[in-house]
Amino acid sequence: MELAGSICAIATPFDADGALDLPAFSRLIDFQLDGGTQGIVVAGSTGEAHMLDELEYERLLAFAVERIARRVPVIAGSGEAATSKTVALTRRARALGADAALVVTPFYVRPTQDGLRRHFAEVAGHCDIPVVMYNVPSRTGCDMQPETVAALRDTAGIVAIKEAVGTPERIRAIAQLRRPGFVYLSGDDGSAAEAMLAGAGGVVSVVNNLVPELFRSLCDAARSGDRVGASSHHARLAPLLEALDAAPNPIPVKAGLAELGLCLGALRLPLVELPHGPARARLRDILLPLAGAAAP
Repeated sequence: MELAGSICAIATPFDADGALDLPAFSRLIDFQLDGGTQGIVVAGSTGEAHMLDELEYERLLAFAVERIARRVPVIAGSGEAATSKTVALTRRARALGADAALVVTPFYVRPTQDGLRRHFAEVAGHCDIPVVMYNVPSRTGCDMQPETVAALRDTAGIVAIKEAVGTPERIRAIAQLRRPGFVYLSGDDGSAAEAMLAGAGGVVSVVNNLVPELFRSLCDAARSGDRVGASSHHARLAPLLEALDAAPNPIPVKAGLAELGLCLGALRLPLVELPHGPARARLRDILLPLAGAAAP
């Protein structure tokens, strides 16, 4: 299993009654695989993991494992605020067939750096599945420092870090920590090209929900060191990335998927759909030409 290249943090579709929409999920998976996506994260933050109950999580992950059929790695979101709950969910993800677990830093509780180190060591030590650490302070309220990542990178079972802080300083610091068996994955679409040019092995992306072929092209160029090609692809994506900032993720990306006819834009409270108005019209006008779609 290789965790590299264009990895999609896939959205979770719901039907008009708010239930899981597995036929739509099948379409989303096929859209990604047909577009060249090299890995799929199920039940991450883009997948509204914390809106799912236990049975829905299991149905969604089992469905993805069966549908993908080992064509690309399936990475299951399994991070919780408590270490014991994270261990339990990560073990369940392994039992359901996931190839790796994406474990976000504990949210809301604001652990210290030592607490983060002990948390990830505990998860890796008690779960027989490759662990991808995930640092996204804008959502969790804590920021795992590069020194803590360095202390954890040689821990058995920890195979990667998804780093969503996209500053040049953080990119350089995390890129220096990569080695065989420990991969740096960008978690920020806006700086993903720069991260891969600096040595990141790939990116767990939101925008490739909408334009998988274009995003794969960006990843291929950046990973090969083609700065001109990567810059060209990034320039094409930049207006779409800006449009996706109209509301918190995954609100705009679900609106985009609805515009493409791949699923409804339904979310679960407290998230609400992107209203029909200037922001949604701009998203639609930018997205459809990039996706090769014709306006209905």
